[in-house]
Amino acid sequence: MQSEFVRYEIRGGMVMVINKDVVMQNVQRFGGAMFTPVILFSFFGIMVSLSIIFKNPDIVGSLADKGSLWYAVWYVVEQGAWTVFAQMPLLFALSLPIGLAKKNQARACMESFVIYVVFNYFVSGILTLAGPFFGVDYSLNAGGGTGLAMIANIKTLDIGMLGAILISAITVWLHNRLFDVDLPDYLGIFKGSSLVVAAGFFLMLPVAYFFCLIWPGIQHAIGTFQEFLKASDAIGVWLYTFCERILIPTGLHHFIYTPFIFGPAIVDGGIQQYWLQHLQDFATSSHSLKEMFPGAGFSLHGSSKIFGIPGIALAIYATAKPEKKKAVAGLLIPATITAVVCGITEPLEFTFLFVAPVLFLVHALLAATLAATLFMFGVVGSFGGGLIDAVVQNWVPLFKYHSTTYIIQIVVGLSFTAIYFFVFRYLILKNDYKTPGRTDEDEKLYSKAEYKAKKALEGKMGENVKIDERDLKAAVFLEALGGKNNIKDVTNCATRLRVTVVDDALVKSVSTFTKAGAHGLVKNGHAVQVIVGLSVPQIRERFEALLQDKMAEDVISGTEKSTMLKAFVSGKVIPITQVPDEMFSQKMMGDGVAVYPQTELVTAPADGEITMVMEGSGHAVGMRLASGVELLIHIGLDTVKMEGRGFEVRVKAGQKVKAGEELVKFDKKLIEQEGYSAIVILAVTNSTEYPFMKLSAGMTAKVNETVIATF
Repeated sequence: MQSEFVRYEIRGGMVMVINKDVVMQNVQRFGGAMFTPVILFSFFGIMVSLSIIFKNPDIVGSLADKGSLWYAVWYVVEQGAWTVFAQMPLLFALSLPIGLAKKNQARACMESFVIYVVFNYFVSGILTLAGPFFGVDYSLNAGGGTGLAMIANIKTLDIGMLGAILISAITVWLHNRLFDVDLPDYLGIFKGSSLVVAAGFFLMLPVAYFFCLIWPGIQHAIGTFQEFLKASDAIGVWLYTFCERILIPTGLHHFIYTPFIFGPAIVDGGIQQYWLQHLQDFATSSHSLKEMFPGAGFSLHGSSKIFGIPGIALAIYATAKPEKKKAVAGLLIPATITAVVCGITEPLEFTFLFVAPVLFLVHALLAATLAATLFMFGVVGSFGGGLIDAVVQNWVPLFKYHSTTYIIQIVVGLSFTAIYFFVFRYLILKNDYKTPGRTDEDEKLYSKAEYKAKKALEGKMGENVKIDERDLKAAVFLEALGGKNNIKDVTNCATRLRVTVVDDALVKSVSTFTKAGAHGLVKNGHAVQVIVGLSVPQIRERFEALLQDKMAEDVISGTEKSTMLKAFVSGKVIPITQVPDEMFSQKMMGDGVAVYPQTELVTAPADGEITMVMEGSGHAVGMRLASGVELLIHIGLDTVKMEGRGFEVRVKAGQKVKAGEELVKFDKKLIEQEGYSAIVILAVTNSTEYPFMKLSAGMTAKVNETVIATF
């Protein structure tokens, strides 16, 4: 498929050509990277809220009086719970390279941290010398309203999350271009991270000056924008919520809510941080929450997750064919619980998005109307997530003085649940939308791709070995995306596997993905998003392991070329961690297994080449398989001291051997008579290169027959 290009005429006859595919790929990667630190906010937000609740005497009584052990414990917990909110810029600066750097992400994180701190030191130095020139009173204490902030104990411009993201993006740009630059030997100390940081050091000088020049004006503009949004009242809440919801299919909704919830769009530091910081004040005041913090109306966008999603699920269930209602309930119940409790809505939304896009538009309209209606009734708060956030950050700590507000919220919310149900039911029946339960197909089928991948994994691991469903999904998704060679890069957000492919024409239809367990597929040219659900981090891990695995193509193609090791001696098989020798049990020689032998002949566990024979003692043999797997077979513990007595080596280095071919004959009785253990150990010395290696232990193996490892 040809990439789309847009041509722009520039003054002077020059033409600028923009590749829309490349833009979309970069936006997708950036959006996914943005979510890396955001996933931490829910837990820490809950912990802050619980700390405030348990320090509130109105809720827990005298137990929470200052000076008590109970108060002291929760005070300490609260200090730790503020970590991600107090250090948000640092968190974003450190986290973005995880999703944006193309290689060596850990080093990129370190580089980003150093360069970001250097940037702030430069800003501090410039403002110390020439603050008035830039319109900044640097003598003020850092804090709200001064335009200054403390970052890593540096008084600097309050650029917040946006500045951290920009500096981190610059660092990633430098990292991707300079990390692998090969310098002459005499400059070798400056290779890799040193070169990236050195370049960033000098680049930050003009960047810091530029920010000192423009940021005070931007801060003024942000303040004006904040006042505009506050004055926009319910209309602003409606527009914001509609945009946030309608962009869900594209994955660009992060760019809508992040500046509001975690950035300066409404208030410095973001709505959630401000709400938690003032939660104790709200909890002890009978003033209207809307009067105290009207900006929190922009955090009502999660209301549809609690009240709207159940109405949609009920409508889909009600319109399903009678014989399919049970199966549909099995699909809808976990997806609805996930949305209502955790605030993750994609698993349910994508059940109808592709079969009836109009329904999603209606959903966005109703979600916006619900948020605006609640706001007009005086409801505000931290409602961006699901029921957990609603209960812990709002209802429990604030119910004493704001019970009327929350009763109104629940009544209005449940009314919209009914509206959702009747509107969706009407539209589904009127337009005969093929939502789950209304088609002639089974609701969960094995696709051809899934069947092939399952059989391939069974062939490698054995039919009696239970296959992890996440392994299967990763293999199917890889094949459906065009295979290993069609993947350019991969990242993820909370629910989506975000992939850039080389040729988007090789990506299979959405049904291939949904039948394998995905909730949907979004394609924007070469930028592809597989809607996986909350298991996406584990799926991505397995997906990337398949990309790195030398045998990945065999897994997804269903061939029989997978690496398989058979027992090299008969006997009881144990994990290598149980070998009574730290060199092996600590996996210093690699992961593997060991056998307490019942026979006295060691054979080749697979086809390969002998790379090493321990001359003189004959107690160890090394092998390399065609797949690249490297093995060490070690007979006995400390048997090198026997100086070859009781060992008869039948191969030599460089010799090609077949599976089952004799390698070493040993005298088990003699080994034990001389006081040594005769245990035979097989270590995969490069096991770290095979994250999908499966080892079998605990059984009594039969030489040349029992499978002990697959790759």
